[in-house]
Amino acid sequence: MALEHALLVSLSEQAASGLELTRRFDKSIGHFWTATHQQIYRVLGRMERDGWVRSEVVAQQGRPDKKVYDVTEPGRLELQRWLAEPTNPDPIRSEMMVKFRGASYGDRTVLLDQAREKLDEHARRRDLYAFLQDRDYPDPDALTGQDLDIYLVLRGGVRMEQFWIDWLTEYIQAHERSLVDARKLNR
Repeated sequence: MALEHALLVSLSEQAASGLELTRRFDKSIGHFWTATHQQIYRVLGRMERDGWVRSEVVAQQGRPDKKVYDVTEPGRLELQRWLAEPTNPDPIRSEMMVKFRGASYGDRTVLLDQAREKLDEHARRRDLYAFLQDRDYPDPDALTGQDLDIYLVLRGGVRMEQFWIDWLTEYIQAHERSLVDARKLNR
């Protein structure tokens, strides 16, 4: 997926200035696809040159004018084309998993500390997704269309974070037991 497609999705939901888009991106799609503000502005410029979005300068009182971006018909067609394209399986590319695989060649206690930090990060992210899910969609059975899509993405985020929490907990507990057993043998 290209950043262009994430931006087309966000702008299809609501037209926005670059600043508004980056803030919205940070609070929603940014949970699943990361980009810097500079990347977003650079890609918006390219998308405008390619005709996928257009901008309108909007005057603001007491502040500089802002450019508000909206999706054009060619942008909608590109989004439809991309949505219909088969999705490739997501490869698991995890530096942490490679480190854990090589843990026997280094200081395992350092890696266990890193695993605990990652466990805390995943728990915080899971709790955020669950909070957003409960706050914004208290009656999921009544959802349809875009609201159902967003709710299900949040559910997927909760479940993905729960996977990492479960796996990291298993990894940490197994090695903590192993370290205790090794200490007993060395006595």
